[in-house]
Amino acid sequence: MDTPTAPKAGAMLHLRGNMLSEGEPVALPLTQSSMYHLPGDWTGGPSYGRADNATWEQLEHMLAYLEDAPALAFPSGMAAISAALFATVKAGSKLLIPSDGYYVTRRLSERFLQNLGVQVEQRPTTGFAEGGFEGFDVVFAETPSNPGLDLCDLRAIADAVHAAGGLLIVDNTTMTPLGQRPRELGADVVVASDTKAPGGHSDVLMGHLATRNAGILQAAREWRQFGGGIPGPQEAWLAHRGLETLEVRFDRMCSTAEVLAERLAAHPRVQEIRFPGLASDPSHALAKQQMSRFGFLISVTLDSAGQADAFINNCPLIRAATSFGGVHTSAERRARWGDAVAPGFIRISVGTEPAEELWSAMKASLEALDG
Repeated sequence: MDTPTAPKAGAMLHLRGNMLSEGEPVALPLTQSSMYHLPGDWTGGPSYGRADNATWEQLEHMLAYLEDAPALAFPSGMAAISAALFATVKAGSKLLIPSDGYYVTRRLSERFLQNLGVQVEQRPTTGFAEGGFEGFDVVFAETPSNPGLDLCDLRAIADAVHAAGGLLIVDNTTMTPLGQRPRELGADVVVASDTKAPGGHSDVLMGHLATRNAGILQAAREWRQFGGGIPGPQEAWLAHRGLETLEVRFDRMCSTAEVLAERLAAHPRVQEIRFPGLASDPSHALAKQQMSRFGFLISVTLDSAGQADAFINNCPLIRAATSFGGVHTSAERRARWGDAVAPGFIRISVGTEPAEELWSAMKASLEALDG
């Protein structure tokens, strides 16, 4: 694939370690304090827990290495998305968002941004560039889309948005910086939910924003500090720990997903499948251009909601849960959340289980379905 290259995982693992002095702990310490010792006049150091914390600063240091751009940590992916939007739009701004991306981004835009005087328009991911970007102050893209796994051409969109005088924000949650690098394809700001694969163990909520635009970075930092949407130190510590094994987990998950997708596509119970790594997928050619891996998410459609629930609930190696990116393979019938998908549509998040063992369990569950 002729795509931007991912950062070196070994260097990431030793990013903090190579700055240590003798006797300092190799594992990241947890700074659990809301107060700092401040005798006399303040000289610019840590002042208060809402503004400064050494643990989340180390998390941001690693995220900045991954993104090759300054990064800010937030207590969830939606907190990062909120910061990016509130740092770039104002009353009278015109915003474009995907109609088939993560539904909470739409809810935030419709429920709050529109009420503050922001004009919000929506387009599907596959036709995102149709109609051009003239008049849009901010364009928010998500590729692959969640949950449909449609793609849009980030480099072409970035060029067109900038030519029209706008800014491009890209939600890279489904791929992580190891699988896709939107900023190197032209995005001004990258946001992501680190609750997913970066944290990786389904035990922490976290998100981040990365940008080389100093004005946006400062505005997002102030939004976090003044609005109070800060990450907790314990959560930052967990997210930092998760990042240390991201490369190993991501590689295993993506490789297994490629195996499973081929087999699911050939199974008679599966009516439809979307996975960018399949040669038959409508987004495959574009995926090869802008993604270094094809990801760990697979969407399949079975005959009915009943079949979808039975497949998930009767498979011992699938956890029935929302969210994705953990070490445990998980799946859910997305129509229950109101997504515009078929009743039997399932989003599968491939975990770190051995591929053959996982396929055996999935196959048995598929073949046990009635109808």
